[in-house]
Parts: sequence; C-alpha cells; structure tokens
Amino acid sequence: MPTVRPRHSVTETDEVARALDAAARRWPEDRDSRGRLLVHLIDLGWSSLQIELADDDDAWQHTVDQTAGVLAGVYGAGYLDRMREEWPE
Repeated sequence: MPTVRPRHSVTETDEVARALDAAARRWPEDRDSRGRLLVHLIDLGWSSLQIELADDDDAWQHTVDQTAGVLAGVYGAGYLDRMREEWPE
C-alpha cells in the first residue's frame, strides 16, 4: 500500500516469533497477518510504557514536593556574590 510515512522492517527472531504467536492467540481475528499482530503488540507496549512513564513522573514530582525548600535560608543573601569574589579572574 503506498504511503509517505516511514516504514520499518523487523526480523522475525525467535523472540519476535514467540511474541507474534502469543499475539495470534490474543487477537485471533488477525492471526493471518503478522503485520497487524505487530501493530497490536506495539499498541500494547506503548500503553504499558505510558503508564510506566506516568508513574516515573509522579515519583519525580513526589520527590520534588518532599524536598522543596529544605535548604531555604542555608546560604543567605549575597552568598553567590561572596563566592564569585573568591574566584580568580
């Protein structure tokens, strides 16, 4: 089918073949199309990845929230200026 979109080729290694065989059991209506099964697997993987990335983002935000302000006032006004005065030109 003509397309202007990039195409990708995937070698059917033993691992890929096992994944496609499992996908054929999950989506029997597409068991005769390895390409459609690959798309199903990619969609499922993408969904899992989105959840994982969202969890990572939540964990990062939690860390930021927990540590926000813990060093407030430690360095005081003018700290950077004093540090810079000590640096050689």
